[in-house]
Amino acid sequence: MEARLELTRQAVGSHFWFRGFRQFVLPALASAVGDRRNLRLLDCGSGTGDNLAFLAPYGYAVGVDVSLPGVSRARASGYGGVGGDVRRLPFSADAFDVVTSFDVLQCVKGDREAVLEMARVVKPGGAVILTVAALECLRGDHSIVWDEHQRYTPASARELVRLAGLTPVRVSFLFASLFPILFVSRTLQRLTRRLRRVSEDSDIRVPSAPVNAALTWLVTTEASLSRIVPMPVGSSLLVVARKPDAVVSR
Repeated sequence: MEARLELTRQAVGSHFWFRGFRQFVLPALASAVGDRRNLRLLDCGSGTGDNLAFLAPYGYAVGVDVSLPGVSRARASGYGGVGGDVRRLPFSADAFDVVTSFDVLQCVKGDREAVLEMARVVKPGGAVILTVAALECLRGDHSIVWDEHQRYTPASARELVRLAGLTPVRVSFLFASLFPILFVSRTLQRLTRRLRRVSEDSDIRVPSAPVNAALTWLVTTEASLSRIVPMPVGSSLLVVARKPDAVVSR
């Protein structure tokens, strides 16, 4: 786990995928939060802690992760960090205004338990923002390295949050521009897996500067376009859901 987190830490600043990810997620977060700046925000499966940097402008951001080195890194960067399992969050009910989890749930056995916990700790009216891996046809080497247990369709992602008592507000594909490349490459990976060794850094290694720049342009352009035109397919899904406001009895 620590080796994979270190590879992620090295890539998060410059890799085209992470640059695109931020361009997709930041507007969704800003829309969910509005003009509030005194919130309590929780990132479930915070890993390296780098995503806490774009939660922090909205209030107090804390990450929870099973990796103690990841927790230590979050604390060293000035954010809250707590060791824990996303299926048994060490927080009281209704403790946070916003709960996020970025590309974690596909690696969790018991993803429904995890989302139930997120729903428990978010306040009534609060937002849960998720990104998850999409579509079984895109299962490849990355899925093995990161121990993926499931990938999602828009329908299964909606059902997952609904079963937790959340109301889905938005479910949309991300990285449609990469879909043809990934579909071909991951199909080949599955077909040739018995003939070669799976590389741990195959998808997370930063490509050459010209390739990285071209792919960064591609995914950031898509991110801008997707705010106007929903993408029909993609390698990830963005899910924004709300916890219903508490019903006041009379």
